[in-house]
Amino acid sequence: MQTKLTKEEIKRIIITELPKLLKRDALTREYISSLFKEKFADKKQTEDRFEKLLKELQEQRQEWNKRFEQTQAEWNKKWEENEKKWAEWNKRFEQTQAEWNKKWEENEKKWAEWNKRFEQTQAEWNKKWEENEKKWAEWNKRFEQTQAEWNKRWEENQKVINSILEEIKLLHRKHDTTIGALGARWGFRAEASFRDAIKGILEESFPVKVQKYLAKDEEGMVFGRPDQIELDLIVKDGEVIVAEIKSSISKGDVATFLRKVRFYEQKEGVKLSRKLLISPMIDNAAKEFALSSGIEVYGYPEEVEFKEIQSSN
Repeated sequence: MQTKLTKEEIKRIIITELPKLLKRDALTREYISSLFKEKFADKKQTEDRFEKLLKELQEQRQEWNKRFEQTQAEWNKKWEENEKKWAEWNKRFEQTQAEWNKKWEENEKKWAEWNKRFEQTQAEWNKKWEENEKKWAEWNKRFEQTQAEWNKRWEENQKVINSILEEIKLLHRKHDTTIGALGARWGFRAEASFRDAIKGILEESFPVKVQKYLAKDEEGMVFGRPDQIELDLIVKDGEVIVAEIKSSISKGDVATFLRKVRFYEQKEGVKLSRKLLISPMIDNAAKEFALSSGIEVYGYPEEVEFKEIQSSN
């Protein structure tokens, strides 16, 4: 039984045996050659084709040579023109460079002169600065000496001033004590004189009676301790006006006056019709407190009006 060969086996046999067969058998060579003639040209045709191709290549080469020579001529012309331009530019550059070199040399000379002048000026200023430093040192020394002298004088002067101030303070305290005593004496005398004067004026000019009210406050209602209470009263037909006459009045004096009024009204069972404060010196706080408490305030006795008392006659 014969074994069937595969395509690969047949291909391998042809590749191995065909070259050997072509060498031994002329008939096989002719057969193979006839097969290739249908696909490939023979020697003559191939040579003709090569000659034609070579001729075309030669013509193309000649054309390219011609075009290259023309192009080269054009580039040579451009290069020559460019060389001329470069020669001109080099000439101009050399001229410009020569000018700049000349200017640079002149500038260097100027810088050398300026440096020389600067060094001279700097030397002069250094000398002046050293002289100035010496002067400042002398002035500082003199200033420190003068300042030390002035500080010493100032301390001595301060001691004298402090001594004078202490003496002034002592005198001031003495004057305050003396003036306070004089003021107190004057106040008491002025108030007593005014009461005597107002009593004489009222009793002579108006049908009223002025009297001093004295009573003992056993419970300390007015001063917080038992004390004698004194008030000046103006009386007419059963109507009573209370008046407080002082050289100066403070807010505390107003409060004390109000307590005296309450003491009188409670103790005597009499409602006072008017409450008067008469003083040439009364501060704003005391005046506001008095007015808000229903008290009439007068700076001088002449300001007091008794129209109500006069009309009731």
